[in-house]
Amino acid sequence: MRSMPETPAEPLITPDMTVLDVVSESPPAAEVFCRYDSLTGACICCNHLFETVADVAHCLGLDLATLLGELETAARSGTRRPE
Repeated sequence: MRSMPETPAEPLITPDMTVLDVVSESPPAAEVFCRYDSLTGACICCNHLFETVADVAHCLGLDLATLLGELETAARSGTRRPE
């Protein structure tokens, strides 16, 4: 019997999610944003709460793919809000 190839999991964090959506769905993701605060000189969760992850990355000069990867890792390893 042939095994089915593994399909990649759907991302938990997408570029069109707001910072508020991200930290609400996955509280550990807030730690990722906090790590970027000193790099950007801005509190992302304070000043960009209602902006999308893509907009935050663009506005603050962050690499979107790297940010999404770190947020995704945090979301998958941490506690998610129950559905």
